[in-house]
Amino acid sequence: MAHFAQIDDSGIVTQVVVIADEDTSDENGNEVESIGVDFCKSLFGADTNWVQTSYNGNIRYNYAGIGFTWDAGNNAFYTPQPFASWSLDAAFKWQAPIPYPQNGEDYYWDEDSYNSGSGGWVLIPFEGE
Repeated sequence: MAHFAQIDDSGIVTQVVVIADEDTSDENGNEVESIGVDFCKSLFGADTNWVQTSYNGNIRYNYAGIGFTWDAGNNAFYTPQPFASWSLDAAFKWQAPIPYPQNGEDYYWDEDSYNSGSGGWVLIPFEGE
């Protein structure tokens, strides 16, 4: 099975579909992206834009999801930015400006706390505390 993401004019993924191997393969049984794109266009319209994505992330860094961005220049899919202070790393994953604490505790990101200069990661209280 092959996975294809439909991309709108703004570079945003609007849907992801699964296509059977026989609908993406050449006469020798080799998967060819352009064949899968043509198949998607035959189903959803010639004016649609499709890019193959990989469920296990083998191509294009991340498996595409609805709302993800397609960065054609970098040949990458990435999730919406979770917080204004976070930035994309070289693997197209969002990273907080402060590393996640590695002490075995659970935390959540608080953008207001970060912006006020009083932290960023906030400890999640243990049930019953």
